[in-house]
Amino acid sequence: MEAGVIRVLASRWQGSVLVCGKCSKKLAGGFGDKRRTPLAKLLRAAFGLKKGRKADRGVVEVKCLGVCPKNAVVMIDAAKPDRWMLVPAGADVGEIVTTLRGGDAAPPSPSRVEDGLKAA
Repeated sequence: MEAGVIRVLASRWQGSVLVCGKCSKKLAGGFGDKRRTPLAKLLRAAFGLKKGRKADRGVVEVKCLGVCPKNAVVMIDAAKPDRWMLVPAGADVGEIVTTLRGGDAAPPSPSRVEDGLKAA
């Protein structure tokens, strides 16, 4: 590959969500039935995402977003970067997904999310 040449890779992502990894680590998961599932993993299961660029949406766990709330995880929907969300530990996955979709779509059924987590 030549130096200075910028390559562009195609992606199927229609949007992306950034989740603070440091907040997730502090909560030791904090989500799901047993409150041991990290938010990023729960969101991937809720949206039924494939791996990498082939997914419809990206859920990316970043190092630290610098807000550091107590008992919550910071999340940013890249489609609305002016709205940072503080998701409290144990929050309902349906409510989180509805918020990310803009409130116009029905949340996934809890059984679908649990099935996605078991498959992962």
